[in-house]
Amino acid sequence: MTKLGLRKLAILFCIFVFLSFWCANAKSGENESEDNSEIRIIGLIGGMSWLSTIEYYRIINQEISDRLGGLHSAKIIMISLDFDTIEKMQTEGRWADATDIMVDSAKKLENGGADCVLICTNTMHKTADDVQNNISIPLLSIIDATAEKVKEKRMKKVGLLGTRYTMTDDFYKGKLYKEYGIEALVPDAKNISVVNDIIYKELCVGTISPSSKNKIIEIIYGLKKDGAEGIILGCTELPLLVKSEDVDVPLFNTTEIHAQYAVEYALKDLAK
Repeated sequence: MTKLGLRKLAILFCIFVFLSFWCANAKSGENESEDNSEIRIIGLIGGMSWLSTIEYYRIINQEISDRLGGLHSAKIIMISLDFDTIEKMQTEGRWADATDIMVDSAKKLENGGADCVLICTNTMHKTADDVQNNISIPLLSIIDATAEKVKEKRMKKVGLLGTRYTMTDDFYKGKLYKEYGIEALVPDAKNISVVNDIIYKELCVGTISPSSKNKIIEIIYGLKKDGAEGIILGCTELPLLVKSEDVDVPLFNTTEIHAQYAVEYALKDLAK
C-alpha cells in the first residue's frame, strides 16, 4: 500500500475513533438525563414516634401514587430511631448527644443514596441547623414547609401547639418570626404542660383519649380568642387526635405538610 493510501486509512481511523467517542458521550449524556428525570430518593429519620412515622410513609406513597398512577410508589430510605433514647436525652437536657445521633443518621441516609433528608418530628428540628451543616444534601425543614403554607393563607398570627420544647424554645417560634414574619402564640404554662403530657404520655404510645381531645380543642379556642388566625399542630402526633373538622379554625397538619413537601422535592426533576 502506498504512503498516500496509508495516510487516508489513518485519517479514516481517526475519524472513526472520534465519532465513536462522540456517540458514547452523547449516549452517556442521554442516560444521565434519564437518571435525573427519575423520582428522587427521600431519606427519613423516623421513630419519634413510630406512630407518626407510619403517617409519613403512608402520605408520601399515597401522594406519589395519586400523582403518577399505576404501580408507582416513593423511593424511601429510612432510619427509625429508638424514641426512648431520644426522649431521655431531651428530658435530661442532653441536646448535644441527641444532635450527634441526628447528624449520624442523616450521614447514613446520604451515604445510602438519599437525595434529601427529613426529620420526621417537629421537636428535633432543634438540631436541624447542625444536621444540615454536616451533610451535602438538603434537609427539608418542617418549619419552612409549614411557614410557607401559613403564608399562602396570608396569616400573620397563628397558635402553636407541640411539645414543651417546641412551644417554649426559640428554634421554632424564632424561625417563624425572623424568616417569615409570622407571630406564634402558645398557651399559658399550665396548658403547655397539659399538651406536653398528652403528647408524650398518650399519643406517643398510641392512646387516643376523647377527654384529651376535648382539652386540646379547648386550648385551640383559647388561642383563637387571643388572636390566632390558624393553629399549627406542631407535633406530628397531634393530627392523630385532632382533625380539621373538629374545630372552626384552620389547622396546619405539620405531618401532612412535611410529607407533601418531600413529594414535591422528589418529583421536581421528573420528566413531564
